[in-house]
Amino acid sequence: LTGSSRTDSGVHAFSNFFHFDSNCLASYSSDRLAKVVYNLNAILPDDIVIKKISLVKSDAHCRFDAIGREYKYYIYQLKDPFQSDRAFYYPYQLDLQLLNDAATALLSYRDFTAFSKRNTQVTTFDCSIVKSEWAMEGKLLVYSVQANRFLRGMVKGLVGTMLKVGTGKMTISEFCAIIESKDCSKADFSVSPQGLFLVNVIY
Repeated sequence: LTGSSRTDSGVHAFSNFFHFDSNCLASYSSDRLAKVVYNLNAILPDDIVIKKISLVKSDAHCRFDAIGREYKYYIYQLKDPFQSDRAFYYPYQLDLQLLNDAATALLSYRDFTAFSKRNTQVTTFDCSIVKSEWAMEGKLLVYSVQANRFLRGMVKGLVGTMLKVGTGKMTISEFCAIIESKDCSKADFSVSPQGLFLVNVIY
């Protein structure tokens, strides 16, 4: 079984994709495949659900064929025991406009070496971010980001560093200087993985 994305322990996914080879399922009717999905879900743990099994071309690869991914990072600022494993508790005053100024600045860059953890196996640190914005969703502050690819720890690094901008501890100029430094020791990766959700993989 090959997954479309690798991620840290504790990170969630609203949607994810996997591929596998099978000699028998290709001949199954849609009703029979639905029964397979039902049976698999019956034995999987409660925090994993299979939505659908579909036939794809023989050389399809759920990781390398993806042309984009979208993540959301959730933050709650008032203590809430029902959010502790699904969002990051950050009880400090934040300026939403400053957060969005930082998020918009990211769209002007391609090299995100500063937001990649060390010991990675990638050959390039270039990413094309096409969406980067902060917004309130009910009582939660949410960062949404979409790009053609993401580096190891990248979203957590972006969020942690932008929070410093949002609290006034860092200026936009200093934030951009971190990007341009290509030095990951200057970024902040300390936010929890529980706030991070893979929203979609785009093919």
